Amino acid sequence: MAVEETESSEGENYFVSMTDMMVGMLFIFIILLMSFALVFRDQTDTQQTTTAEQQAKIDQATRLAETLQEIQHKIEVNLEELRQANQLRLKLLREVADLLRRENIVVELTKAGDVLRLTENAIRFDPDKSVLRPDALNNIGKISVVLAQVLPRYAPCAAGALPPSCRGPTEAAIETVFVEGHTDETGNDERNWTLSAERAANTYRELTTRAPGLRDIANRRSEQILSISGYSATRRLDSSGTRDAWAKNRRIDLRFVMDTDPTAGLEEIKALVVQMKLRIDTFKGGEP
Repeated sequence: MAVEETESSEGENYFVSMTDMMVGMLFIFIILLMSFALVFRDQTDTQQTTTAEQQAKIDQATRLAETLQEIQHKIEVNLEELRQANQLRLKLLREVADLLRRENIVVELTKAGDVLRLTENAIRFDPDKSVLRPDALNNIGKISVVLAQVLPRYAPCAAGALPPSCRGPTEAAIETVFVEGHTDETGNDERNWTLSAERAANTYRELTTRAPGLRDIANRRSEQILSISGYSATRRLDSSGTRDAWAKNRRIDLRFVMDTDPTAGLEEIKALVVQMKLRIDTFKGGEP
């Protein structure tokens, strides 16, 4: 009897030990399962966070690309406006030059296509003099007629005028025609500055006396197109120091300036560049 109880007790103890072990293993399994679930959740959250960050980067890169395209478009528009203005100016200068050559007046175009150079054969000055010689006066009369004939078609339309006799509000047009006076390098520099301005002023007066209508041609700010400037000997054509070189340097140039002002477009581009820089800084910082 005792033996049976002992055997039964041992069997119960064995069963209890196995049960405890199974419960313990189940508990450990549950802990491991929970741990795995937590790790999986953390990894999922990390992946979601990474995906969100990647999407934010993609969005920022897209905005940067759009800004770059906008900047490129603005630059292309400004360059096209400048090209059209330069082409129009070159057409104007060639037309004036051709008409003057028909009058046997020798002129030259600069490589930049912005200056009509009246050579010493067209308007000649004696050393240290600003008085126009008789042959120069005769040539200025012809030049004034040509300018009065050609300039209005390249100037902004006045009230009541319409293209093609003038330039419309959205078209490139003449801003200013500078009558530029120059001297040779001899003599006093201070005197040469005054002398070059006097030569330009005397030429301007004669042009507008011969063709008074030149004073009526205005730019888009309603300012007279014709103006003057003096450069002393700072823009010499020939620096060889010979008498022939000095004669070449004592001259009058006509500089044509178009009214296509890239300032407004450049300001827009500058603002876009600043905006893009801020986005790049944000992009580097990892913030949306």
